[in-house]
Amino acid sequence: MHVSNEGILVILFVGLVAGWLAGKIVRGTGFGLVGDIVIGVLGALVASLIFPRLGIRIGTGLVSEIVYSALGAIILLLVVRLVRTGGRL
Repeated sequence: MHVSNEGILVILFVGLVAGWLAGKIVRGTGFGLVGDIVIGVLGALVASLIFPRLGIRIGTGLVSEIVYSALGAIILLLVVRLVRTGGRL
């Protein structure tokens, strides 16, 4: 598998926007540049594992990838919060 430089930039951009958006929705603030990228990329991974199994298809294009990744990041952050607080949101 070969990812071009432009592909890496798109992945980082989508991760940044999705992580920032998820941080705003779940926590109220972002996690910093690197934290937002990591949360967004991990959220995309979570979404790519969960949503196809549930039959959820958002669409194609950059905006749908950002939404897809942000939803995955929100799920990830809520699970982390549940684990940290012992089951209380």
